Amino acid sequence: MSSNVSVCEMSQEVIDLLKKFKLRKEKNIAAIVLKIDRASLKIVLDEEYNDISVSDLQEELPSQQPRYVCLSYVQNHSDGRVSYPLIFVFISPPGVSPELQMMYAGSKTKAVKDGDFTKVDFVLLKLQ
Repeated sequence: MSSNVSVCEMSQEVIDLLKKFKLRKEKNIAAIVLKIDRASLKIVLDEEYNDISVSDLQEELPSQQPRYVCLSYVQNHSDGRVSYPLIFVFISPPGVSPELQMMYAGSKTKAVKDGDFTKVDFVLLKLQ
């Protein structure tokens, strides 16, 4: 038995939010957590965090549901430059239904393109 799994697109609201998020200059860690709305087959905002540590963010993420995380932080370079990298993280914990897993994995590349990410993306299979 097979089911059709669609590649989902980002909602316009999320695309606009990411454009603003990329231009942020706050000197802290911030994250936008995205999920797939199965009814509309759109990637939508789940939560937005400002001034959060990576360990606190890890605690906030659902342990049994996949998510996309857009993480921004301050990077001080040895030559004095300051940059604000934006990292795309795909989180897929164990125990996720195969259909949902395929929906997120199949939409990951489209999410990176729609969000205009240029950095390497990561896949985390477990949160520890």
